Amino acid sequence: MAERHVLGLSGGKDSAALAVWMRDHHPELDIEYFFTDTGEELPEVYEFLGRLEGYIGKPIARLNPRRDFKFWLREYNHFLPSAQTRWCTRKLKLAPFEQWVRPMLAAGDTVTSYVAIRADEDYREGYSAKAENLFVKLPFREAGVDKAAVVDILESSGVGYPKYYEWRSRSGCTFCFFQQKIEWVRLRERHPEAFEAAKDLEKDALEHGSPFTWSQGESLVEMERPERVAEIEAEYEIRRVRLRKSIPINPLRPAKACPEDVDDVYGDDEGNGACAICHK
Repeated sequence: MAERHVLGLSGGKDSAALAVWMRDHHPELDIEYFFTDTGEELPEVYEFLGRLEGYIGKPIARLNPRRDFKFWLREYNHFLPSAQTRWCTRKLKLAPFEQWVRPMLAAGDTVTSYVAIRADEDYREGYSAKAENLFVKLPFREAGVDKAAVVDILESSGVGYPKYYEWRSRSGCTFCFFQQKIEWVRLRERHPEAFEAAKDLEKDALEHGSPFTWSQGESLVEMERPERVAEIEAEYEIRRVRLRKSIPINPLRPAKACPEDVDDVYGDDEGNGACAICHK
C-alpha cells in the first residue's frame, strides 16, 4: 500500500496556479498531475499544458475517455448536454478520472486529490469521494488563497495564462454550453472549424428532437448572421465599458487581473453553476 497524490488540471488558471503552488510549497510530495482530455479542447489548452509541464518538471498524464463526445451524444438520444443535464461532465471528465484511480484504490493505496477551489469560493464544493481511501483536499481554501493571489502565482512563476483568455473566460470543450454569446462569436472568428463542428452537432441534435441548443434560446445558425453578430458585439462593448467604469482603481495593484479581465467582461463562470471539474 502506498500514498498517492493526484492533482487534476482543467486547462484553466485556478488548477494551473494550484499546480505551481503545490510544487513550490510542497516539493516533498510526489504529485501525479492529470488532464482529462475530451478530444474537443481548444488548441490553446494543449499549448498551456505544455508550458505548465515545463514549470512543474513533470509530465501531465492525459486521461482519454474510452468513447468520445459523439458516442455519448448518440447514447443520450442526440440530446445536447446543458446546465440542467451535464452528461458530458459525468461521462467525459468524472468517469475517466474514476477509472484511472480505481486500480490505486483497489490496491489499498491512500489517494489524496487536490482541488483548486479558492478561499473566496464558499459556494463551491469539491468532488465527493466514493471510496474510503480517497480523500479530497482544498489547499487554496485552507491557505486563504483567493482570486487575486491566483493571479500573483501565475504571474510571478512566469507560467502566465492560457492564450484563450484573450477572448474567452473558461477552459473545457470548444462548444461548452456555459459560453457567453460573445464567446461563440469569438470562437467562430478564431477557430471557424470548431464552430462549424459545433454547428453540425447542434443541427443533428435538433433534428432528433433535442430541446437544447448550445446557447440558450438561439441556435448557432441564427447567431452567425452578420446582423446578429454586430448586435452581440455591440452589447458586449456596452457591457465592457460599464464594467470597466465600475472597477475601483487600486493604487497598490495597478496591473489588470488577467488579459481583458475576461472573468468580468465575458461573463464570469464563478457562481453561475459552471462545472468546477471543467473550468477550474
